[in-house]
Amino acid sequence: MKPKVLVIVGPTSSGKSALAVSLAKKLNGEVISADSRQVYRGLTIGTGKITKREMKGVRHHLLDVASPKRKFSADDYVRCARAAIQDISSRGKLPIVAGGTGFYVDALVGRITLPDVPPNPALRRIHNKFATAELLCMLKKVDSARAKTIEPDNKRRIIRALEIARALGKNPVSKTTLKYDALWVGIAPPMKELEKKISARLLARMRQGMVAEAKRLHAAGLSYKRMEELGLEYRSLARHLLGIITREQMIEELNRAIRKYAIRQIRYWKRNKEIRWFEKPDSQNILMEVRVILGAKSS
Repeated sequence: MKPKVLVIVGPTSSGKSALAVSLAKKLNGEVISADSRQVYRGLTIGTGKITKREMKGVRHHLLDVASPKRKFSADDYVRCARAAIQDISSRGKLPIVAGGTGFYVDALVGRITLPDVPPNPALRRIHNKFATAELLCMLKKVDSARAKTIEPDNKRRIIRALEIARALGKNPVSKTTLKYDALWVGIAPPMKELEKKISARLLARMRQGMVAEAKRLHAAGLSYKRMEELGLEYRSLARHLLGIITREQMIEELNRAIRKYAIRQIRYWKRNKEIRWFEKPDSQNILMEVRVILGAKSS
C-alpha cells in the first residue's frame, strides 16, 4: 500500500502553515514544508517562515536545510522530502505536506516527472546576459505552458526551463505513477480578503526587520546577484539595498509582485481536480472532512 499523505496547498498568506500545525496536532502528524525559499538558512523574515512558537511543538521538515549561497533544486527537494515521508510514516505518523511551491509538491507526489536534463553551462552563460523579461519572452515562444506557471521574475528558473525546453522540446508535465495515497486540501480566500492579508503580512515582516535580515545575509556573504535570483521579497530587498528603489517603492513593488504570485498559485492549483477547496482555514470543519476521508481510505 502507498503511504498516506495529507497535502495542504493554496496561495501565499492563506493560512496553510497554521492549518497544517492544527491538523498535525489532532491527527498525529508532522509537517513537511513545500516552499522553494524556506529551505534556505537565514531566509526567515522575508519568506514568512513559521516560528518555533507557531509550530506549537509539531516537528517540521525541510526548513533551513541548505545554504542560500548554493542552489537547492527541485530534485534536491524531492529526494529530501521523500526521505522525510518515509521516516514519518515508519513512526506511525501522518506526513502533512504544506506549502505554495506547486512544482515541488507535484514532483514530490509524482504528478509530474522531473526531467533528466543535465545543466548546460555554456547555454546558461549565454542566457545570463539577457534580461529576465527577455528570457520569459523566449520561454513563451518555446514552451508557453511552462511560461504560464513560472515565476516571471525568477531568472534562474526561467533559464532552467529554457534549458529543458531546448533539450526535450518542452518541460514535461505529464501525469505519472503516483507515489502516495494523497488527500488534497486547498485554501483559497476571496481575492479582496487575500490582498488585505498579503498587505498586512508584508507590513508585519517589515516591522520585524526584513531589511535588516537582508543586510545580515549580504554581510555574511550572500551576493546581491544571488539575492535577486531568490526572487520575490529578496529581489526587491536587493534592489532597495543597492539604492535602485526607495523603501516605499520596495513595499509597493512587493505588494504588486506578491499579489500576482498568489494569482499564479491559485491558477496552478485549480488544474488539480482532486483538491477539496475551502475559503477559510477553519481547522475544525476541515478536520471533520479529513477524518472521514482518511477513515474511508483505511477501510
